[in-house]
Amino acid sequence: MIDLYTFTTPNGRKASIMLEEVGLPYTVHVIDITKGDQFAPEFVAINPNSKIPAIVDQDTGMTVFESGAILICLAEKTGKFLPTEPVKRFQVLEWLMFQMGGVGPMFGQLNHFKRFAPEKIPYAIDRYEKETLRLYSVMDKRLAANEYLAGDYSIADIATFPWVAAYPFQGLTLDNHPHLKRWYEGLSVRPAVEKGMKVPV
Repeated sequence: MIDLYTFTTPNGRKASIMLEEVGLPYTVHVIDITKGDQFAPEFVAINPNSKIPAIVDQDTGMTVFESGAILICLAEKTGKFLPTEPVKRFQVLEWLMFQMGGVGPMFGQLNHFKRFAPEKIPYAIDRYEKETLRLYSVMDKRLAANEYLAGDYSIADIATFPWVAAYPFQGLTLDNHPHLKRWYEGLSVRPAVEKGMKVPV
């Protein structure tokens, strides 16, 4: 049994999609970051950085925080969505790190400055929107020659999907990136993705 500590954010949904994909039983613990739950001592003991998601594997007693680390942990636990052959494995890890270091931070900054910042700063919005669209183009080019980011469906796709799914929230469109749009539409109807995107309710 996995205890999942999460909230309704792209990073949180990575973990729930993965848990649905690998079929591991899990219990959801809602950490409402709008109310400061992430700073409660009980949660800080699980993640000293006070960020969701985090998991506790009741089978091993292992605690894991950071969404990318959680995906790798669950992939290795189940033998799914992360190849063991070195070349294929590092292709997956490359695209996972692309998400962790690029897509997540840049899309997140666009979300902040476009939707949440108390002051609308045109320079910041323009900067992060341009970088988001550049990253769209990187993925679109990759997906023109590959069905999925690392060739086969993997934790790289699982990590990236919830962030791309935020495009309407950001006031963007995928219409100018047809391969990315095809990828997005294909993943959005996977049963595990549909379920994972609704966690927590």
